[in-house]
Amino acid sequence: MSTVERGEREERVRSGAEAAVPVADGRGAVRRANLAVLLRLLRDAGPRSRARIAADTGLPKPTVTALVAELTALGLVREGPVRREGSVGRPGALVHLDGRDVVGIGAEISTSYLRVVALGLDGAVAFERRTALAAGRAGAEAVLDLAAAAVRDCLSALGASGARAVGLTVAAPGVVDAGRGTVLFAPALGWRDVPVAGGLRDRLGAAAPDIAVENDAKAGAIAEYLRVRGDDVHDLVCVTGERGIGAGIISGGRLLRGAAGFAGEVGHMPLGSGARACVCGRRGCWETVVGLDALLSEAADGTDRVRDDAVPLEDRLAELRRRAEAGDPRTGRALDGVAAGLGVGIALLADVLNPAVVTLGGYFSHLGDLMLDGVRAAVRDRVMAPDGGGCQVDLSELGFGAAARGGAQLALDAVYCDPRLAVR
Repeated sequence: MSTVERGEREERVRSGAEAAVPVADGRGAVRRANLAVLLRLLRDAGPRSRARIAADTGLPKPTVTALVAELTALGLVREGPVRREGSVGRPGALVHLDGRDVVGIGAEISTSYLRVVALGLDGAVAFERRTALAAGRAGAEAVLDLAAAAVRDCLSALGASGARAVGLTVAAPGVVDAGRGTVLFAPALGWRDVPVAGGLRDRLGAAAPDIAVENDAKAGAIAEYLRVRGDDVHDLVCVTGERGIGAGIISGGRLLRGAAGFAGEVGHMPLGSGARACVCGRRGCWETVVGLDALLSEAADGTDRVRDDAVPLEDRLAELRRRAEAGDPRTGRALDGVAAGLGVGIALLADVLNPAVVTLGGYFSHLGDLMLDGVRAAVRDRVMAPDGGGCQVDLSELGFGAAARGGAQLALDAVYCDPRLAVR
């Protein structure tokens, strides 16, 4: 993080530490900024001593001591065991993120389930619930009713434990207007212009925390990035799949939104056969080749239980895995077709974006290991740069939980911008 190592300095810029400047403690706005800088530094770079924090941020040691004391009083950090950093100097107590009583809530509305997760600032799960849901058939109003009930239960559980929610981010598939809190178009759900944030505020009333709405793939990418950034990965694409296919793009450690916020709608790239109709109304979209419906229709007849929406999705995916591992030829052909389609699309994304990692989430995280060798080979063969441009294709470890976890992390961003929000 200091000027000793270039990579550490780059992380310092990403985390906001470059904004820290030595100032008198009485200057409230700058002091709040420095509190935020210190908190983000611990989030992005891990525990460190006060002396190391001073070196990383350029702040005087007395100022760092005062900032750590204030964050400790807010319940956001704690000092842990004494440890020596480096080969010289006295050992010091490490400052760690705490914030177990400060949580963000993430809620994902999917075509087959609703998931609500509350995460503490330290990353600990404070609440989690998954409810099976046929969202497309239920309709938007019924889905919002169910989401409000789940969030209400979450808030009640948090209150009973003494925790406080600083915000709620709802992750939904499709095109989202984050500024208005509206899902503009979610073809997999059959939604157009659904005011998700407003609808939840009306249902939750005075109990509602601040509510934001985000695309599910973007929220998932946030969670995936937070999982791998310790490996010095700062350029990542998370391709998530269920009925629809979307991508969240992390470039230089930041979420790429695009001019109007719609970046990542990769499921509608024209990479499929023109004979296949997409739920968006066009033909030949990528998700008609690699989406869950494409896999299921190739793997089984319409009366097969793996095509039955009433059966939990994880159970249906487990059955497909069982068939594939038993050597069922139809299942094998279906998986091979998806793998080939994934290879084409991911190679295109790698050529355009040159990520260090492409993470396959959603249903791919359950079956992707059966396809991964073929996908990786296609990327190596098709990407123009040598060795696939250094792009590694991996499976998500978060699976269907990524979007809700990313939503909770996005809700916590308010505290990382102004730590004093933790006590409001």
